[in-house]
Amino acid sequence: MTKFLSKDSIRFTLVKPCDIEPDANQPRKYFDDYELSLLTDSIKQNGIIQPLSIRPNGDGKYILIAGERRLRAAISLGLKKVPCIIHRTDELTAAYYSIIENLQRSDLTVFEEAEGINRLIKEYGMPYSEVAEQLGIAQSTLSNKLRILRLEAPLRERIVSARLSERHARALLRLPKEKQSDALDKIIAEAFTIRECEKYIDSLLSENKKEEQPIKLKSSIGDIRIFSNSLSRLVDTMISCGINAKQEKIDGKDYIEYRVKIRKTPSSEEIKTPVQLTIC
Repeated sequence: MTKFLSKDSIRFTLVKPCDIEPDANQPRKYFDDYELSLLTDSIKQNGIIQPLSIRPNGDGKYILIAGERRLRAAISLGLKKVPCIIHRTDELTAAYYSIIENLQRSDLTVFEEAEGINRLIKEYGMPYSEVAEQLGIAQSTLSNKLRILRLEAPLRERIVSARLSERHARALLRLPKEKQSDALDKIIAEAFTIRECEKYIDSLLSENKKEEQPIKLKSSIGDIRIFSNSLSRLVDTMISCGINAKQEKIDGKDYIEYRVKIRKTPSSEEIKTPVQLTIC
């Protein structure tokens, strides 16, 4: 179990926005301008209902734990003070709670959520089972969320801009890397739903299998006999035309070997005995 300091030592206060420094390690990296404008309008009408979470930085100011969108809106409105809850905790615990609080919100992008989860596991050494328990999800769901981090950065940006879901991103991962970008072009252009996207990916994978399918020669007993009879008829035809040809069949343990020998120059007997070929 990961050890973190308690958040019991907290107090409520009003703080100047200029005294609060955003946390560079918080999960949220993308801020939608339209949604931020809606939040700003709401705060203008109703004030900040949910206080920001902050912690002291040691020089009389504070570092933000959670609430950067509210802080940005407050600054744009020119608010002199904002309601805050001060948590007296260390940097590691603050970062942990920042990630957990942000992950429990519904407005993170799918990649911000995955990156936040990845930090809990990689940087803080939290086991999958503990992270899944904190988020209230199954470990298999947790693994699926982390898989989308395999997509390259340009693809991630386009997925976020197009407001596609995590399942869209996971479906794209089924394709080879060299085909993901073109597939994403069509998914965005056609505004595919999740179901349509998965069906489209299935069709691309089926095409790939057909292209890679090797041509298999039939090898049943019947086919071998047909080949053998055809070869015998061919040799008989060569002989009837005056060509000195011989056929030899060798049965091996794992294979059948056919040999056809054709004399390069006619023998003296063949020269004396002309061959008459009648074409009907």
